[in-house]
Amino acid sequence: MRSIRPSFSTRGHRRGRRTASPVPVTVALVSALALTATACESGDAEAGGDASASATAADGGNGEIRIPDHIKDKLKQHGIDVDEWKDGAWKNWNKDDWLREAQDFVNPIIEDLWNPDRMREAEEPDQQVDENDLSGDQGVTDPEPVPVEAQAVPPKYHDSAATAGKLLFDSPAGSMVCSATVVEDPANPGKSNLVWTAGHCVHAGKKGGWYRNIAFVPSYNDAGKSAEELQTATKEEVAPYGVWWGDWAQTSDQWIEQGGATGGDGAPHDYAVIHVTPEKGSGGKSLEETVGSALPVDFDAPAVPQIENMKAIGYPAAPPYDGQKLFQCEDKPGRLSINASDPTMYRIGCTMTGGSSGGGWIAAGSDGKPSLVSNTSIGPVTAGWLAGPRLGEEAKGVFDAVSGKFAGQ
Repeated sequence: MRSIRPSFSTRGHRRGRRTASPVPVTVALVSALALTATACESGDAEAGGDASASATAADGGNGEIRIPDHIKDKLKQHGIDVDEWKDGAWKNWNKDDWLREAQDFVNPIIEDLWNPDRMREAEEPDQQVDENDLSGDQGVTDPEPVPVEAQAVPPKYHDSAATAGKLLFDSPAGSMVCSATVVEDPANPGKSNLVWTAGHCVHAGKKGGWYRNIAFVPSYNDAGKSAEELQTATKEEVAPYGVWWGDWAQTSDQWIEQGGATGGDGAPHDYAVIHVTPEKGSGGKSLEETVGSALPVDFDAPAVPQIENMKAIGYPAAPPYDGQKLFQCEDKPGRLSINASDPTMYRIGCTMTGGSSGGGWIAAGSDGKPSLVSNTSIGPVTAGWLAGPRLGEEAKGVFDAVSGKFAGQ
């Protein structure tokens, strides 16, 4: 991983790592809580539309992108030439070219863009919030949990965590990484192509727009190779179940309109659903069939007092981790309130850092079976706890919209 910048932003960064394109930063907060969520400061178009987006699917060879004519027309409406996009025009992040509106999201597949080096060097998201930013607490925040040391998931990861993977994407600050989870699709039983992650892993929030080149890598580095060993690893070793590009994404209206780089803005609504398609074909198999598993999403999970144990899983990338291996934490959750107008969030003790954001939180659902009930959104600089949104009707609306769009496909 490279130096941490408030991912997607040139706000203050902490912790140094090797960097491909340095961005000068400073840390302005002393007793800060570093949110694993991120938001870019580039672009400040007004929020608008619903929180869904169509992206292009492509299966071109020789690095070509093939997209439907109506998507090409959409790109042209924004002054974007398809061939120029493929050749690097996607790196233009000025506010006029950084598409913000929900319906404007485009994600043409650029074959082999995500090679092993780019995957390995993608940076972790990072964001800060001062203690004063929690002053809107509804008076229901539980005591800060005791830190729980993250445990390494034994390789091969697919054997015990087949639904977990990395989410890769590009931002104005460079290549970035989150974590994500394969989830069941009720409209396509046993054949899901849906991935759950954090809203800040697909959209920059109120001062930015959609990120680009969004792709999911299930069981990234399945064999648990060291960073040194990965220097010479093949793409098949790094991504044994392929690279899956987002061809549709949806996050909450609240994240698009409120999400910010500081203060925890939008965190209680920091979730997203992505529909994916394989970069180079999968023999007709869905993502769920390819990895052999998918988690159900529970939008009516028990309240905090009734949950005895909750597990968060992801690829932490900020020191002391390097983003190349899968970790998990288990703890009894408590409640965290950001402000009086938003729902409380789940909070657990966990030492995972940036890069684990977007990763799934698993607990016994309302039917008693393991389900995804949240995702990593925020955590402190000192890496002692993580918090994730409670999934209710608004989250279900996001999920149902994506599922419904691809029903029967």
